[in-house]
Amino acid sequence: MLIVVKRIIIMGAGGRDFHNYIVLFKNNSNYRVMAFTVTQIPGIEYRRFPPSLAGPLYPEGIPVYPEEMLPELIARFKVDEVVFSYSDLTYEELGRKISLVLSANASFKLINPFETMINSIKPVFAVTATKTGAGKSTVSRAIVEEMAKRNLKFVVVRHPMAYGDFEKIAVQEFNSIGDLDCYDLTIEEREEYEHYLRMGIKVLAGIDYIAILRKAESEADVILWDGGNNDTSFYKPWYQVTVTDAMRPGIEIDSYPGEINVRLADTIIITKVSQAKTEDIDKIVKNIRSINKKANIVKADMEVEVDRPDLLEGRKALVIEDAPSITHGGLPYGAGYVAALKYGAKVVDPKPYAKGIIRKIYEAYNHIGPVLPSIGYTKQQLNDLEETINSIRCDVVVLGTPADISRVIKIDKPVVKARFNLKIVEGITIKEIVNEFIRMVYEKSYLRS
Repeated sequence: MLIVVKRIIIMGAGGRDFHNYIVLFKNNSNYRVMAFTVTQIPGIEYRRFPPSLAGPLYPEGIPVYPEEMLPELIARFKVDEVVFSYSDLTYEELGRKISLVLSANASFKLINPFETMINSIKPVFAVTATKTGAGKSTVSRAIVEEMAKRNLKFVVVRHPMAYGDFEKIAVQEFNSIGDLDCYDLTIEEREEYEHYLRMGIKVLAGIDYIAILRKAESEADVILWDGGNNDTSFYKPWYQVTVTDAMRPGIEIDSYPGEINVRLADTIIITKVSQAKTEDIDKIVKNIRSINKKANIVKADMEVEVDRPDLLEGRKALVIEDAPSITHGGLPYGAGYVAALKYGAKVVDPKPYAKGIIRKIYEAYNHIGPVLPSIGYTKQQLNDLEETINSIRCDVVVLGTPADISRVIKIDKPVVKARFNLKIVEGITIKEIVNEFIRMVYEKSYLRS
């Protein structure tokens, strides 16, 4: 019988794409992966997924190209199918990707998320979202704090951000702030790991999430999956919390794969409710109930705090926010801007001073408010960020990003750190959510015994 090998391209953003490859295609001789394409993250294209991770079917590895080249690559490699493998899109944006591929004479494939969810022998608590900037990190931190109070032996496994040397970051282990310097991380990676490390919580991440899971299982009794963007979990959850944003009504049913996370959730937390209109919150609840009738619905606020409020009142402040939330996440600003206004600062618009990649970011994302994105995936981008900051006449810099970027660039002004804290307004508490998870663990353990 003649076996036809399907020629495919995996369309990604340096994370989910590599996971899908390792789980589904690495040792599958029915497919030939011609290339990866990447988007969303500037400066990570034109690399090669190395043979050590690609496996014996790919002795030369697999090339990585920018997504803009996709139609050309489909023609050049005679591609049969493009496998879509990234997150944080609206359905309109996803539809445009589909049209791009189909018009280039290739089929378009979405992967069933359960095909890439690895089963763990340990209980998995997953925290996901409907869109970047919804407050997932704040919710994750609150859950971690509650688990720590119970003396649960757990480890955080973070969604991948594969921006460094692929071979060196296959399995990453972070136990302290100092470990962040060992891997020469981007600002975005620091933003996602640093708040856990300051709490004394270990974080695992990388590229090979099969190997990462084995390590997590050997060290912990519980695994907390901290999802990226609005991606689905890489590990099959025993309990899932999904976070959605009251300031963006509709994303709970109009984002991919955010809607999937809403459908799969045991508890859904609607954040920023005090900033939203009552009719918008009612609409969100109605949308949730139209696709998930069983989940707990919790309403919550994001309360901002700063470490040095005395430096803000009446001062000219430059606000720096985490880049993903205000770029492809679609937010105009974040915790830093809210904090600056709350404590009486005068926000300086950084746009006229933008250098290099920062100027291009503002051109590509014209919804961004008077704040500076914490872009820094390459040394040149870090230089552009540093030059932009230090060219602005202001009294103080407010960091809305969770990362202390003063560790990687020189800031010639006083720095104030801002962050959101979760406040439950209506519905079950974080303590009760963790209780539900523990009860589920005991019930499953009993059924298996």
